[in-house]
Amino acid sequence: MQLNLKLAVLAAAVALAACGKKEEAAPAAAPAAAPAAAPAAEAQVIKIGHVGPTSGAIAHLGKDNENGARMAIEELNAAGLTIDGKPAKFELLAEDDAGDPKQGTAAAQKLVDAKVAGVIGHLNSGTTIPASQLYHEAGIPQISPSATNPKYTRQGYPGAFRVVADDVHLGGTLGKYAIESLKAKNVAVIDDRTAYGQGVADEFEKGVVAAGGTVVGREFTNDKATDFNAILTTLKAKKPDVVFFGGMDAVAGPMLKQMKQLGINAKFMGGDGICSSELPKLAGDGMADDQVYCAEAGGVEGEAKAGMDKFREDFKAKFGADVQVYAPYVYDSVKVMVNAMVTANSSDPVKYLPALKASNYKGVTGTITFDEKGDIKNGALTLYTYKAGARSALAVIR
Repeated sequence: MQLNLKLAVLAAAVALAACGKKEEAAPAAAPAAAPAAAPAAEAQVIKIGHVGPTSGAIAHLGKDNENGARMAIEELNAAGLTIDGKPAKFELLAEDDAGDPKQGTAAAQKLVDAKVAGVIGHLNSGTTIPASQLYHEAGIPQISPSATNPKYTRQGYPGAFRVVADDVHLGGTLGKYAIESLKAKNVAVIDDRTAYGQGVADEFEKGVVAAGGTVVGREFTNDKATDFNAILTTLKAKKPDVVFFGGMDAVAGPMLKQMKQLGINAKFMGGDGICSSELPKLAGDGMADDQVYCAEAGGVEGEAKAGMDKFREDFKAKFGADVQVYAPYVYDSVKVMVNAMVTANSSDPVKYLPALKASNYKGVTGTITFDEKGDIKNGALTLYTYKAGARSALAVIR
């Protein structure tokens, strides 16, 4: 009985001790997970091609054009554009055609194979025209910033555009200017047998005849020639007041120098191909001053000139070089193409082509709208001469 009592007391004590122990807290419930952030939309890469002669005699012009494209691409990427709900990153695929039609079509095929969304180029008419067939067959829109041969936009390709006036306007205007403003009576014409050079020379000759002038001689060379003494000697005997050259500045510079050496004091004229800031260097110190008259297939005036001046300043600050001729037109071509993509909310050529056709874009070169052929409406020309080794604008003509 005593033992049982002790066991009972011990059991009670154990029970009390157990009841007196602090109850361990149940583990706290894990906080509710915050809703997962929606993953950022992955940027879509949109490839835009550019082709120009970045090697060879007119590489300075090709690089000028390419730099205009690079400047536009960098600005577009910095702007943070979205297309079809996704951030757009633009990538420039730059190809060199060396001003050669065969290399031009090879460059075009590379861009087609790379599935670019559009192409800016080429620089020369002789490379632009054959390449345009490849772009057309692939359904890729093409904007040329500088090819002026009329044939380019008269092939019936719905994706072919240009942002400068063509040779009909440029050559004809220069022919009229030679007779009416420079008071020339006898004119000699030389061309380099390229699509551009021969085309602009033909239109110049028509303009001269229409204005009442006389073409006393027509000679030709090629786009790689350096010796012109034979053809210049032939023309010297005909005593021209003006010698017109259809071709590029790399040939025009030495030709002008040899004219001076032969004592030909005629004014020297040409189209946009010679109308570069490099021409005085190619001709020799002082050779171009007050003797060369040329036209650039484009131009701005009035309030728009401030925008062009700003572009030239920014371009020089960025690349350490003056604009040669067409960098602003390349820059605007890239911008107008991308603007069409944004408007259509798609980089698919089939979807943005209608928006490109309907463009009404205010760029540094002026307002860009296209006619039914793809040519710029109301295209301007700027007439230049040279003074103290630099281009000097005479007038903007529409």
